[in-house]
Amino acid sequence: MHCEEKPVTERVVLAYSGGLDTSVAIGWIAEETGAEVIAVAVDVGQGGEDLDVIRKRALACGAVEAEVADAKDEFADEYCLPAIKANALYMDRYPLVSALSRPTIVKHLVAAAKKHGATTVAHGCTGKGNDQVRFEAGIVALAPDLKCIAPVRDYAMTRDKAIAFCEAKQLPIATTKKSPYSIDQNVFGRAVETGFLEDIWNAPIEDIYEYTSNPALPREADEVVISFEAGVPVAIDGKPVTVLQAIQQLNERAGAQGIGRIDMVEDRLVGIKSREVYEAPGAIALITAHQELENVTVERELARYKRQVEQRWGELVYDGQWFSPLKRALDGFIDEASQHVTGDIRMTLQGGRAVVTGRRSKSSLYDFNLATYDTGDTFDQAAAKGFIDIYSLSSKIAAKRDLA
Repeated sequence: MHCEEKPVTERVVLAYSGGLDTSVAIGWIAEETGAEVIAVAVDVGQGGEDLDVIRKRALACGAVEAEVADAKDEFADEYCLPAIKANALYMDRYPLVSALSRPTIVKHLVAAAKKHGATTVAHGCTGKGNDQVRFEAGIVALAPDLKCIAPVRDYAMTRDKAIAFCEAKQLPIATTKKSPYSIDQNVFGRAVETGFLEDIWNAPIEDIYEYTSNPALPREADEVVISFEAGVPVAIDGKPVTVLQAIQQLNERAGAQGIGRIDMVEDRLVGIKSREVYEAPGAIALITAHQELENVTVERELARYKRQVEQRWGELVYDGQWFSPLKRALDGFIDEASQHVTGDIRMTLQGGRAVVTGRRSKSSLYDFNLATYDTGDTFDQAAAKGFIDIYSLSSKIAAKRDLA
């Protein structure tokens, strides 16, 4: 007697947070596609519930498998550190808090898809934001054959429908009223949007902040010394730290001084402008210190060109191109430019600002004897006149023609 083979059930890997929307998405995807769902939760320092609690909830909501990953050190070393070395500030202000976490999560989603034989990866993004692009562009860059779906965008899984689905299926998750804000956070910072902030005339209120204290309140200044080796933060006040520890310690110390608050209207990848409020105390303190150490240790022409690279690097990462060939090539340039960025930066943290007050480096290009105006000056001032004559010669010739 011939037995027919049982058809193989499709599998979908879902980026899982443990919240209402992604918990509902497990059953929603199963009903819409007939596929089995594997939930994957990645800890990038966002805080909240224990990973094992999240894993058990995913299984209780219908996932056939659930994986959790503590990726805090990986996120700091492989994603935040390159951003620090690139002095990455999108539109000269935003330290790419959410944009950096997405490729970290993508890497784990793709690994899970390969492990479990899944054909599709799902995420909880809407059709209006940047993150859908970051997820899907990253996924296809690592695994071109994988398909991507987004239940909120593709299957009209609205918040009201999600709550109704949750209650009908009696899923083990609270369906309390949603916060008026959309919040995304990780160890590198925190992003707050929507609600009353969508009116760009409305000022932020103190209640929206968690990583930073009110910078207007009087408090004692905090002096910190940050040490770098080849662009990598390696010590705080002389005590060795990992990159993750450097970010965490400066989140606390700079955050206590109200440093790292950003309120901006930014250009989203999808073509709209969006009002965003960020707080990234550790990121801003580290980038500020790193920039100043580069001023001391990086040669002028290299520094000038690196600033152009930094802007492009930040745009690529913001636009979801972390795994692109150009981004990888720029990483090589930044690593080469960072080889002498070694030394210490002293900063005063107070009143919402991280102010550099001291610099020292064995790789310093600052020469006191060349810079001083006092006795012992080794700069040949007599050479300056001839330099100026030659430097301005082409302008002088053009001026004679134009003024004739």
